[in-house]
Amino acid sequence: MRNILKYIIIASAAVSLSSCSDWLNEALDIDPSDLYSPSAVWSTETSADQYLLGLYSIIRENTGNINGDGNLAGVWDAYSDILKSNSWNQYNHNYNMGFCQGPWNGQNAGVFECWSDSYTRIRRCNEFLRDVPVYGKNLSADYVETRSAEMKCIRAFVYFKLMKVYGKCVKRDAVDGPDQNDKALATPDEIWDFIEADLREAGSHIRLNQPRGRITRAYAWGLLSSAALYAQRWDLAIEAADSCEAYGGQLDPSYANVFDDIDSPEHLLTFEFRQNKLTHRGDVFFRPLGDGGENSKHPGANVYAVFGPTSELVDSYEMADGTPFDWDTYGSDPYANRDPRFYATILYNGANWEGRKIETFVSADTSVFKHGRDRIVEFNTSGSAGSTVTGYYLRKFITENQTDWEKYGSDHFGIAMRFAEVVLNKAEAYAQKGDFTNAYKQLKRVRDRVGMPEKSGSDLATAMADIKHERMVELAGEGQRFWDLRRWRDAVEVINEKNFHGCWITKKTDGTLEYKQVVCDGAGLVHTFLESYYAFSLPLTEINNNNSIDPSDNNPGW
Repeated sequence: MRNILKYIIIASAAVSLSSCSDWLNEALDIDPSDLYSPSAVWSTETSADQYLLGLYSIIRENTGNINGDGNLAGVWDAYSDILKSNSWNQYNHNYNMGFCQGPWNGQNAGVFECWSDSYTRIRRCNEFLRDVPVYGKNLSADYVETRSAEMKCIRAFVYFKLMKVYGKCVKRDAVDGPDQNDKALATPDEIWDFIEADLREAGSHIRLNQPRGRITRAYAWGLLSSAALYAQRWDLAIEAADSCEAYGGQLDPSYANVFDDIDSPEHLLTFEFRQNKLTHRGDVFFRPLGDGGENSKHPGANVYAVFGPTSELVDSYEMADGTPFDWDTYGSDPYANRDPRFYATILYNGANWEGRKIETFVSADTSVFKHGRDRIVEFNTSGSAGSTVTGYYLRKFITENQTDWEKYGSDHFGIAMRFAEVVLNKAEAYAQKGDFTNAYKQLKRVRDRVGMPEKSGSDLATAMADIKHERMVELAGEGQRFWDLRRWRDAVEVINEKNFHGCWITKKTDGTLEYKQVVCDGAGLVHTFLESYYAFSLPLTEINNNNSIDPSDNNPGW
């Protein structure tokens, strides 16, 4: 375990911790020596805790929204139909180049490659679980039980990620030596059983009074409900959702508050950031272009305005009375009287924002002015567009009227999981079991919260269509859409050989606005999603280095 504290400091520096503790300062103040012995590492709960906290980064990096990555390279929805990056390949963003040029091959999983890193994390989990009974004798029994359960939750999370990307993997449940290098792939059921066992352990043995920023029983059960959907274990998904609720999962009465208040009761696990210490670049990448520049509240700030919701998402928000939106009927005033979640999620032309109106229109009379303050431009493949290419901006993960982000960095919190996702998991599991009454009861809970009318259905196709719609608008921008499309095996239909769209608004000389749906992908480009993308290629390095894996064991199409 040499070098352990050196690793801890690097990993812990990216982890959000409870504001009511001194863990953060302790993590940053540890002397970065690589000469500590295992007995020193395990001498106190404080020193041992840093090892565990460092491993929280695997969850943080995969929240799909605010993740602490300086370039926000894991905004998963930008690989789907509902969120568009205006960058071709800048900022370490391959959202467009990835699916328009298809860089995947039989070598690895491309931008989703996570095999080697995942097994590094799994080994560290296994080291902790191996060593805590030996070196943790001086620690309290409560500490050992809770921290071991947290570690099992993290290990389950890593295996869950491997299964989402590859659909199969090697089971390593202990610290392997050289003699265990060659190991065959486990069956999917063996991995799902292992994930279930770890999460049941976590959901039963983590202490009940965990502070914000730490894994709780509710989070462990919520994660199990999501894993059970992938495993198509419908009864387990329902049981886990019920247990999540029993241990504190609840809906916030205010949908907008979920994204504005780190203490929202709906959060199952959040990651906290602190300006000038642990920050991210969410404001730089999510804010509308008009928030930077000379005449803004943030003079001198660089705003790249990288991510914009597509019309595929925006037009999916129903009218407030539950009827579908369509341009023929509502096109003269398209952003009025919509589902309340629309206003909490989307910044659109005319939206109120920081004491001004969002302006994404262009002028019909360019001799007077060319475009509104927040601009819209056509997408191109020569770098980054520098503003929205869809006519919309994402509102969820920026703090209105905050003025210090340009100087000290962004500190809006990241959400690893919230209870509404678990409720929708439960709805889907009931639908798949043919219990449409209970499926719609769960759907009603989510819609009631925002005052949307109840839906009903009596067959699987109708119920799943309603659930898929609800997940898209309820969880928009939170990193679920891409993975949902793969899990439902809808991605080929939704993404392959498709273009996505934005809204081009022209302000005419008489002051009226003209709306036009336009392709936002650039000339000649279409998105690609092949059947083989439902399970990406195992790494060639693993196939070559593990004699128990044959090239024929790789996923179909690779």
